[in-house]
Amino acid sequence: MAFPVQRPRRLRRTESLRRLVRETHLVPEQLVLPLFVRAGTKLRRPIEAMPGVAQTSVDEMLRDAEGAAKAGVGGVLLFGIPEHKDATGTESWADDGAVQRAVRALKQELPDLVVITDVCLCEYTDHGHCGVLVNGDVDNDATLELLAREAVSHARAGADIVAPSDMMDGRVAAIRRALDEGQCTHTPILSYAAKFASVFYGPFREAAESTPRSGDRRGYQMDPSNAREAMREVKLDLDEGADAVMVKPAGPYLDVIARVRRTTLVPLAAYQVSGEFAMIKAAAERGWLDGERAMMESLTAIRRAGADILITYFAIDAALGLR
Repeated sequence: MAFPVQRPRRLRRTESLRRLVRETHLVPEQLVLPLFVRAGTKLRRPIEAMPGVAQTSVDEMLRDAEGAAKAGVGGVLLFGIPEHKDATGTESWADDGAVQRAVRALKQELPDLVVITDVCLCEYTDHGHCGVLVNGDVDNDATLELLAREAVSHARAGADIVAPSDMMDGRVAAIRRALDEGQCTHTPILSYAAKFASVFYGPFREAAESTPRSGDRRGYQMDPSNAREAMREVKLDLDEGADAVMVKPAGPYLDVIARVRRTTLVPLAAYQVSGEFAMIKAAAERGWLDGERAMMESLTAIRRAGADILITYFAIDAALGLR
């Protein structure tokens, strides 16, 4: 029927009507807060490019995690900054590593908060790449054993989910096999399945101290132009045993999130990365945007595209706003 019988504005007249017919719902339990943890006590090092975000010692990390839990946030994602780096990132699987100690502390103090650990070597290697370097190139197969060792270490410390972000071929199968052989069959894998070589990671490199000393990561992270390849990566990871998959970044890749959602039944995560966060923060500080509305609109768009789990530095603020 044509105008004037059809008047869509009838259902937009009041906030209560808009809530009643709202199609996309965002709840705090869907949010995951990334945290950067390192050795020390009472340590909090602000990240200049990410207002409100800091590297912290385990005790300070617990304060942030407790704030997230009280706000209703569903989980945290841990990144570790080691005291010492070497060519193979050996601190990534150390029993007394920053992430391992953080996991044990979280499961003791906040047992109901889901703890996800990032499994990669870039923060731990002295060259800043996500795997073993051979003649200046990352050796895919030599890296798999080290990633598997790291994942098992995280699982034994008590991680609820391990999340490999390295983009090595075959890493999910290698990690699944190692977890099962290490009596960690109950530990799920959230794979960074479609991780693009993005400029939006810039502030994260400061936070995680993981900037490559030479070259870049385009040899293993995906070309931003490729959506069909993303679908292939997702299928490969699922075939290898991934329990959930992720698209990263989120905002610039809503089309990829939507395509993955249409073709898979597993939980789908999307990571609103540091550059997305920093842009909104910077614009809000200058008065160019309403920061709170921009935050909620961006997260709603990611949810609308099909993400079940939203990893975002806005997690606490968004959860409080939603409540």
